[in-house]
Amino acid sequence: MATMTSLIGLINKIQRACTVLGDHGGEGMSLWEALPTVAVVGGQSSGKSSVLESVVGRDFLPRGSGIVTRRPLVLQLHKTDDGQQEYAEFLHASRKRFTDFAAVRQEISDETDRITGKTKAISNVPIQLSIYSPNVVNLTLIDLPGLTKVAVEGQSDTIVQDIENMVRSYVEKPNCIILAISPANQDIATSDAIKIAREVDPSGERTFGVVTKLDLMDKGTNAVEVLEGRQYRLKHPWVGIVNRSQADINKNVDMIVARKKEREYFETSPEYGHLAHKMGAEYLAKLLSEHLEYVIRMKIPSIISLINKAIDELNAELDRIGRPIAVDSGAKLYTILQMCRAFDKVFKEHLDGGRPGGDRIYGVFDHQLPAALKKLPFNRHLSLKNVEKVVMEADGYQPHLIAPEQGYRRLIEGSIGYFKGPAEASVDAVHLILKELVRKSIAATEELKRFPTLQADIAAAANDALERFREESRRTVTRMVDMESGYLTVEFFRKMHLEPEKNADQKNPNRSNPNPPVDSYTDNHLSKIGSNVNGYINMVLDTLKNSIPKAVVHCQVREAKRSLLNHFYVQVGKREV
Repeated sequence: MATMTSLIGLINKIQRACTVLGDHGGEGMSLWEALPTVAVVGGQSSGKSSVLESVVGRDFLPRGSGIVTRRPLVLQLHKTDDGQQEYAEFLHASRKRFTDFAAVRQEISDETDRITGKTKAISNVPIQLSIYSPNVVNLTLIDLPGLTKVAVEGQSDTIVQDIENMVRSYVEKPNCIILAISPANQDIATSDAIKIAREVDPSGERTFGVVTKLDLMDKGTNAVEVLEGRQYRLKHPWVGIVNRSQADINKNVDMIVARKKEREYFETSPEYGHLAHKMGAEYLAKLLSEHLEYVIRMKIPSIISLINKAIDELNAELDRIGRPIAVDSGAKLYTILQMCRAFDKVFKEHLDGGRPGGDRIYGVFDHQLPAALKKLPFNRHLSLKNVEKVVMEADGYQPHLIAPEQGYRRLIEGSIGYFKGPAEASVDAVHLILKELVRKSIAATEELKRFPTLQADIAAAANDALERFREESRRTVTRMVDMESGYLTVEFFRKMHLEPEKNADQKNPNRSNPNPPVDSYTDNHLSKIGSNVNGYINMVLDTLKNSIPKAVVHCQVREAKRSLLNHFYVQVGKREV
């Protein structure tokens, strides 16, 4: 029983949360609809408010003639330990605790007027009230405006239908328990509450009948046939209630005293004495609580399923809008670092292939760089005219003796210089790709979406780091080209020089001396020089075509993966100290 009581209390809290979060249901049944509640239905002046006050044991509802309840009142009762002070809380004033129940009554009136104005209009916007007391059972009750048949002065012509529609919107829910209030001095066949309950719950499985004002019936009449279920049968027993008299209300008779007088009335009544153990507000509260326990037991699997679904949806929504940020500097720093790591993870996924974009870097090395190298103007640089010009200028006033070595060196150095353009272009192309991946990674990092300033700071820090990596990469590839110019591979030329002699010796073994080297600037000689230089440049091209990508990856891509935000971390740490 204790476990079930705790569960009912949990259900009340969930219902309160549903109201706070505005759970109106999406596809299928909403969590609010799945949780059992008790709707108090009756005509105006049928005694609905008195029944609620009797169940609660407190005088807290507004009173008056005509329509008093003009907004639904969602009343959640929470049983507390004996000896604890009773108090009430409103959802719209959650930070205020009411211990004076006269102030609760005034707050209900003021909150009603806040929406409807000081008129007789109604509103379907509920008032949420929670009462904590050792004298109640865990229960959720909804006090609805009283059903009426005629619009009075100051009410709209549609008020009758409007109230009925509002009542139906609650009692039509399959998990709503209907507490149908009917005054004893009115024919049960004309009861507004029974009429609407019969329409929405024809089997009567969800309906509890309550007969009020038994003490006000004409002499010689009674409601025994109704209470015994002979006049109108329900699945659940009828319960009789004796409300406080107007004199008791005027004298502010305590509800505990009123309950005692009610018990005495039934126990001493010749008509109802045999039903006394099943009459009164205390029995009604117990009956509803026991039935609520039964409904919850039957609905536990579906309720748990809907609760888990609601939790998942709320967690997803919380992830979307962001979780709370702690106020102390250490927690803030930790949160910033967590978001930076989330960004870094997305960025690395782009580079490593988990997300698109990293393949474009390979495209630079596989397509852009070879195409740029292929377009270098070696044909123009090694034309006969330019070869002759460079060789002659290199010789100066003394022509070369054996081979134009200085001319070779100048032609090679000039040709190798052209490699700097494609090398630096590769560096810049990879830099632009990395910058774009930073932008995409920031946009794709969910944790950063609600922090535009942090997004901008991370973007600035990442781009600054990429700029440093680019400069280092540019220096590295430039050095690689300069190294090719600074020290030539002499074996290439020695091997090239020995090859003709070897071929000549094979053709004429008896030859004593090789052909003397050609010493004049003939076309054949210049062409040979150009061809030799071109062969060496092709060798260098093959080397740089493989080493430039390695240098770019080492200096830019690898460093971006390893230390893109390292400088930012240092700056943030200094700021938070």
